[in-house]
Parts: sequence; C-alpha cells; structure tokens
Amino acid sequence: MGGGRRVRRPRRPPPRPDRGRRRRRAAHRLRAAGFLVPSPPRGGVVKVLALETATPASSVAVGEDGKLGAMSLHVDRRGHVSFLVPALDFVFSRLGWDPGETDVVAVDLGPGPFTGLRAGIATAQAVAAAVGARLVGVDSLSVLALRAATGRRRIWPVVDMRRGQIATRPFRPLPGGVAPDGPIELMAPEEFRATLECEPTDTLVVGDWSVLPEGFWSGLHRVRRGRPRYPSADVILEIASLKAANDEFLRPEELHPRYLREPDVAINWQRFRAEGVWP
Repeated sequence: MGGGRRVRRPRRPPPRPDRGRRRRRAAHRLRAAGFLVPSPPRGGVVKVLALETATPASSVAVGEDGKLGAMSLHVDRRGHVSFLVPALDFVFSRLGWDPGETDVVAVDLGPGPFTGLRAGIATAQAVAAAVGARLVGVDSLSVLALRAATGRRRIWPVVDMRRGQIATRPFRPLPGGVAPDGPIELMAPEEFRATLECEPTDTLVVGDWSVLPEGFWSGLHRVRRGRPRYPSADVILEIASLKAANDEFLRPEELHPRYLREPDVAINWQRFRAEGVWP
C-alpha cells in the first residue's frame, strides 16, 4: 500500500478583507484630507437638487446618487432670480419627480458676486425648509477644478469678482479627483500673473479667464488655458452626493456666502423699515 508519500493539499489563503470596505475607508481618508474624490457605492438612493448661481451661468440640476437626471442652464449676468423658479419646475417635471422627494439641496456658496449668491442660497434654504431636505454647501472653485481636463498640471480656477479682481485657489490633480493646495484668495490681475510666474510646474487655468486683460498671457509659456468657463450644477450634484455620503451637512444658518470683500450691492434696511416692510 505503499511506501508513497502523502500528498498535502496547498492551504487556502486566508479570506481577504472586503474590497468594497477597503475602498470606502481609503476614500474616506482622502476626503478627510481635503481631497475631492468620487464617492464609493453605498446602499439607498439619495435624490439631490443642485443650484448654481455664483456666476453669470446659472444652472439647476437634479439626480440620484451623483448621477445627473435633468439640468437647466441660463447665461445672464443679472437674471438669477427670474431663472430659478421656472428652472426648478422644468427639472422636476422632466424626471417626473415631486419636489417633496428631494433628500438633499446643494448650493454654491461662492466665491462670487453678491446678488447671485444670495439668490441661490435663499432658494436653497426655502426649498429645503419646504420639503424637509438636508443642506450641502460647495465652493465654486472646487466645482471648476473638479471638471478641469488635466492629468498632471496644477489647476488654478478663477471666478470674476468684478471691480478688476478675481478669486482663485490652486488645486493639484489626483486619480479621479483634485485636492486643494492653498487658500482661496482675492487677486488683481497683476498679482495673479506674478503668482503664475512663480509656479514651479506646468499649470492649467480654468474658469472665467477671459476677463483678464489683453497681453496677460504673454510670456507665460508653462501656462495653458482650458475649460470649464463657469461652474455648473451637475458637478455640484456630484460633490453633494459625496458630502451626503459622509453626513457633511449644514444647517440653514451655516450657509455663509463667500464674498471675500464687502458686497457690490448694499441693501438699505433702514429705508425698508421706515416704509413699513418690516414690523
């Protein structure tokens, strides 16, 4: 029977940890460090309404779990308020949604000019209060950077703040997202050019760079210009779904607009009270 040796079967490798769990943990660590990365899949459907009014390109989007369902876009420097209500009606009717089904309302908090930001924030607060939805705030520079098409260049998104100034902030690209790499700053064109001249790496400028003066780009050989020109609600929807997955919600009173300076428009509250508008 034998003098043959007994053949041992190879041991099975120990069970590997759930890959989905590891991905979720890794994504959570990245988000905690300030990275904008896609959210891993999770249970439950989250319906999001996203509002963009920080720039002349106003937009409204609705979707589920970061996937765009419908969007309305309108470019008008002064028409934010008149655009919002019909745009809301359009996107909800396009999908056959009842506004009361909305789980999250997301809005761009700027930086951007006064009037547009106030219109978007006030609408977000009103809708969330009416339907019982949670609130998420995003910044316009992150929205621009996340949609920028680059694989290696450092990203400088810009928003026109009028009065001859722009708002900007650097981002560095990473697989599937971007990471902020400095503070939000208000700059004059000459300050921004000096900053770009000191950049040690290739750079991509996105956003409303067309407002910069003629001749601004002369000699900036390592700098390229690209899209998008304006932030849009579909990207806000993606970011809002990411934040909602991590319970990064704000209370209505925490939706603070980022003007970066005194508003261009002053509301005469004393006059309103004198005319009997306020009790």
